[in-house]
Amino acid sequence: MTATTARATGSPAPAVARLAQQRTWWERTNKATLVMAAVTLLVFVFFALATDNFLTLGNVSNLATQVAPALIVGVAMTFVITAGQIDLSVGSIVAFVSATCAQLLVAGWDSSLVFLAGLAMGLGWGLVNGWFTAYQRIPAFIVTLATLSVVRGLALFTTEGFSVPIESWTAFARLGTARWLGLSSSAWIALAFAVLGVVLLHHTRFGQYVIGIGSAEESVRRAGVNVRLVKMAALGFSGLAAGVAGILIAARLGSGSANSAQGFELTVIAAVVLGGTSLLGGRGTIVGTLIGAVLTGVIANGLTLMSVSPYLTPIITGTVLVVVIWVNLRGADLGSVLRKLTGAR
Repeated sequence: MTATTARATGSPAPAVARLAQQRTWWERTNKATLVMAAVTLLVFVFFALATDNFLTLGNVSNLATQVAPALIVGVAMTFVITAGQIDLSVGSIVAFVSATCAQLLVAGWDSSLVFLAGLAMGLGWGLVNGWFTAYQRIPAFIVTLATLSVVRGLALFTTEGFSVPIESWTAFARLGTARWLGLSSSAWIALAFAVLGVVLLHHTRFGQYVIGIGSAEESVRRAGVNVRLVKMAALGFSGLAAGVAGILIAARLGSGSANSAQGFELTVIAAVVLGGTSLLGGRGTIVGTLIGAVLTGVIANGLTLMSVSPYLTPIITGTVLVVVIWVNLRGADLGSVLRKLTGAR
């Protein structure tokens, strides 16, 4: 839940590390993430008291499975947004990978090859976004808005809008039903992604460059960092994560559909921003993304258990998102308030 501000000098990563050491724990703590952690806890307690089966092992396992795709892509999206970019195409990439993998299985491909193909397709679309954004200097918003339409359109064209079934005996399908210690394979893969994200963002030069580009791009460029390559890598990572999510969704549902993951990109961006990553770039938190993904999942799951109309879920989530963006843009004011309340120095 820490945010780091890059001030690139002759050697960006060591300089950032020295600055981080000079700042106190309170200064490095992401205040918005602390607030959302408290909100998530309160929402969790509310639904636990409001419904009898919210805290059952089966529902918790189901919740973890539902949250997994958004968390996987959210981890990668944290790098994209921290670098001052955006990726609106992840939902379409998920649908494309899901539908294409199902078609490849029907065509007789071995599951192991389909896994690799799904990852390659996701990474490929991400690199396309990155190349146009970083090397052709087209804003990421425009590029990914275009690929959002193109990628899903291709998936719809190849499947003619029909869902493609996956045989249950394939290793691909068994991935979707595999469980360990009461949790699905999707949940464990999502957790592994979160750990990987923490390491990459906070303990590698790549992560420090991403943070530096989002906060002081020109300084990082003058320090000799290949800013274009870093941006392209961040968007490539986002595409790769969407590929993983597409594979897991198709495996869990037992079919691939070009109509899947509608509005998925909004859910992912909401989770990232809810967790405390700044939409303006330069501040990112993987732990916050985990909290944001869990919060959005808990709201949807809890409202369903309470038999509330599903149309209320996006309304509530959107309202919370607006409030948290407001908090994000006033982080300094929030920090001063919390500082007074806790007496932190």
